[in-house]
Amino acid sequence: MIDELYQKWLSLQPLKEEYRYRLDQKFMLEFNYNSNHIEGNTLTYGQTELLLMFGKVVEEAKMKDLEEMKAHNVALKMIQTEASDKQKPLTENFIRTLHHTLLREDYVVYRKSADRMSNSYTVHAGCYKTRPNSVITVTGERFEYASPEETPALMTDLVTWYNQAVSDGVLSPIELAAVFHYRYIRIHPFEDGNGRIARLLVNYILFHYDYPMVVVRSKDKDRYLSALNKCDVAVGSIPSVGAHAELAQLTPFVDYMSGCLEQSLWLCIKAARGEDIEEEDDFEKRIKILERQRRSQHPVKLNRDEWDRLQSRFKELAILIKEKIGSLNKFYHNVDCDLFVPSEVNDSEVPYKEARIVCACYHPNKNLLPHGSRLEYEISILFNEFSYEIPLLEKTYQYGTDVTQKDQDAMIRIVREVLLKQLEDITKNK
Repeated sequence: MIDELYQKWLSLQPLKEEYRYRLDQKFMLEFNYNSNHIEGNTLTYGQTELLLMFGKVVEEAKMKDLEEMKAHNVALKMIQTEASDKQKPLTENFIRTLHHTLLREDYVVYRKSADRMSNSYTVHAGCYKTRPNSVITVTGERFEYASPEETPALMTDLVTWYNQAVSDGVLSPIELAAVFHYRYIRIHPFEDGNGRIARLLVNYILFHYDYPMVVVRSKDKDRYLSALNKCDVAVGSIPSVGAHAELAQLTPFVDYMSGCLEQSLWLCIKAARGEDIEEEDDFEKRIKILERQRRSQHPVKLNRDEWDRLQSRFKELAILIKEKIGSLNKFYHNVDCDLFVPSEVNDSEVPYKEARIVCACYHPNKNLLPHGSRLEYEISILFNEFSYEIPLLEKTYQYGTDVTQKDQDAMIRIVREVLLKQLEDITKNK
């Protein structure tokens, strides 16, 4: 069926400019809508894979919707440009660059463990993962992806296999795209964004062969999950085996992706004939996209929930700073860092004022420092109506966004330098 539809699609080339425009707009509508449609968190393997496929970023660290759409559009143009050069092989560098384009910068994800202890990790844009990632299956078992140590080699294998498969010409474009996607997901090379990259690379492969690109629709999630689960059973749970899965093991997923391509081809043929390609729910999709854009463009006003959320984030930062200056305990019995907020704040008001992260070292080691010597440094955070400022960095953040990993690192570096300079001055004057 795909071959027949593809030949029919080719016979209708070139498209009239107005038909091409309508088709491009339709694809971008579907792409943006489905990439942002799925919400909520999940613990099961299948649900988590679905979120990865459709591009949800974890918890409060997620990007603004408008910025995410822009990043998707840039990434789409990147894969079209890259795939247009038929002689140019796929490279790991391109995949990492694509990932950096989507995420734009490093950021921190905060989580609470089962014992309610807070912890965090950094999502690195454009870099392979530095920590293990896994999910819990519906039966309570842990399903592991490739380890950080084996990921580089497996990604090299994947890209080498793909380029050789293109040269051999044995697999059809949709078979090649489906196998590549499955192998990639089983490696899970990045800390976040793996599903979006997999989806983009599927379209990179199709575009390379002059096929229409596809959109995996969120309303198809049940069939998608079923196809993936069947493949997982056939392939097994060992990550390195999954990263080298064979076509014969992936029939359910190849069939699913083939169905997506057939839908895309039918849509393209209708557009090429000048027929109506608008679907019944397109109006609602456009409304939702516009709503997301307006929410992203309209500044968020500080409220109690955001105030509580930011307090939690800055307390986490204070704990991290305390860890990073811990070596000072060689000179001081007490090395501390904590967040201090206005004491007059109550549940009925939202503070538009200042909070402080105070780093202090006191109770000096009498064998090394004079009595009463103390180190101290404060980081001010100014809360306004629509944004908060960190004067130390000369940075302003809109509410709903967190301090970036890069800026956190800069703050830690400054604190350490200032405290070390104070300590050096004390020891010189002893």
